[in-house]
Amino acid sequence: MNKKYITIIFITILTATLLSGCVDTPKTDAQTTPAATGTQTPVVKEPEGTIRVSGAFALYPMMLKWGEEYKKLHPKVNFDIQAGGAGKGMTDALGGLVDIGMVSRKIVASEEEKGAYWISVTKDAVVPTVNKDNPVIAQLKANGIKRDIFEKIYINETIKTWGQATGTGSTDKINVYTRSDACGAAETWAAYLGKYKQENLKGVGVNGDPGLAQAVREDRLGIGYNNIGFAYDANTKKPVEGLEIIPLDMNGNGKIDQNESFYGTLDEIVEAIGTGKYPSPPARDLNLVTKGKPTGIVQDFIKWTLTDGQQYIPEQGYIVLPESIINDGLKKIE
Repeated sequence: MNKKYITIIFITILTATLLSGCVDTPKTDAQTTPAATGTQTPVVKEPEGTIRVSGAFALYPMMLKWGEEYKKLHPKVNFDIQAGGAGKGMTDALGGLVDIGMVSRKIVASEEEKGAYWISVTKDAVVPTVNKDNPVIAQLKANGIKRDIFEKIYINETIKTWGQATGTGSTDKINVYTRSDACGAAETWAAYLGKYKQENLKGVGVNGDPGLAQAVREDRLGIGYNNIGFAYDANTKKPVEGLEIIPLDMNGNGKIDQNESFYGTLDEIVEAIGTGKYPSPPARDLNLVTKGKPTGIVQDFIKWTLTDGQQYIPEQGYIVLPESIINDGLKKIE
């Protein structure tokens, strides 16, 4: 019996020893975990959440495209994108109502003091528009309008007829339209006319880029201004049906010279803006604004717009910024 018990005890001890050896045996190089050697591939968490955006009509079509393409890469990221004017975008961003404000004008010091952190992401321009059936359309397209004439129409109100504007005998009254919402387009147009602000522009106020374009389309004697994304049809590349673009007589010689003639298609005006033939203002950079430096998915998305997202800019009728400005933006976002 004693011998039997001794045998059982011996077997029990041997088994425990072997099991203990399986757990505690030191790892060889081949057994070392990737974490111990530093070769483990870090697990990258897939971005997820909702990015809320509001603001400038000028950036709205581009932002829709960016949101669509970014979501293809990161399906768990959703976008809530609303237009409403640059003023709304800035107010919403600073008030924490959205993650990103679209602002189609320069950011002023007082806004930066409140926390506005901005990155330029692309460029476009504002163009003056008239109804396609304007009574002096032939003269407008051939001779354009000088900057000071626009100033007398929109600021001083000393030119009131189409005859006065074009040097013809037309007595038809000019019906002036402007934006009623705080917006970058109006600020940019006012800046082109002189050192003016949106509140200096006279005319019937209409809300939004689409509304202003529609007002001129419905008024044979109307004059307005639009971001190029709303003045030109993205599909046909021609001016929106019912609208014509008024050429700017930039050298003031009373006619549109060959180097001033680039309004026939969206591609032509985009090239003119990109090469500097079209003046700035009314060309301008378009910005994304956050309250304070962005983090998380918002930071990642803005960085993407400055890198891979730039490939979608030309097809949407916008202008790629110079490399120096892109690099400045990337440094700012890091």
